[in-house]
Amino acid sequence: MMNMCYFQSVFSRLKIWVNLLDPSFLLTSNVSIRNLQCNNIGHFLPHKNIKPTLFWQFLLQSYTAGFNYANRNCSSEKGQTPSPKQLLLIAGTVSYATCAGVCTAVIVQINCRYFCCSITCFVLPAALAFFNVFTVRGEECQNGIQVFDSNGNSVGLSKAAAEKAVMETALSRAVLFGTTAAVPNLLVSVLQRSNALLVAPIRHISVAFVLGLMIPLSFSLYPQLGMIRKENVDEDLQAKVAEEQLFYHRGL
Repeated sequence: MMNMCYFQSVFSRLKIWVNLLDPSFLLTSNVSIRNLQCNNIGHFLPHKNIKPTLFWQFLLQSYTAGFNYANRNCSSEKGQTPSPKQLLLIAGTVSYATCAGVCTAVIVQINCRYFCCSITCFVLPAALAFFNVFTVRGEECQNGIQVFDSNGNSVGLSKAAAEKAVMETALSRAVLFGTTAAVPNLLVSVLQRSNALLVAPIRHISVAFVLGLMIPLSFSLYPQLGMIRKENVDEDLQAKVAEEQLFYHRGL
């Protein structure tokens, strides 16, 4: 059963996430989700001043950190409740990521267009998303997460599986935010040369469209039920299991 779940294709996982993230279902069930979606879109739109950029960045990074923490793998006893160290790390992550995001507004004001384009379009949003996941879920790598055999029986905690799970999630989130930031900016840079009047509506529409497309796609890049080979898990577990492949829950 574990094998069948793992070997689902990306398309199959994408179909599942598209159904789960159907806007008509979400918007009618919880009004706050609509607000969060608007907040995420607001982050990708340009701002003339630093204050609105600070507001949107703080809102986005806070929501992202909360989402990452709520959807972590907390299968170890130490990971059930947040420690003071973890809470401090989350607060530091939000603060650092917010300040780094605000730097883009400063770059825009000094008209460093090439540098701004390279950072804003992909590198900075992707790096901040990766950093957010990796720091918020860092305790998983220290405590380990449960791994299972093909029958679903727990065989113990593995730090190696935790590192793999966090890395996969961080990469998928980097793809989500990096692509959502890059595509609208590339479209706008092309339109500015031909028809400046279309820049504003195209930017808003493209941000909403790309974000809506990339959310289920990024969630589908890696299976929720991850796999790790026996020789790659912690040494103390290798002697306990006979199967060559073990499984773990990646989180979201």
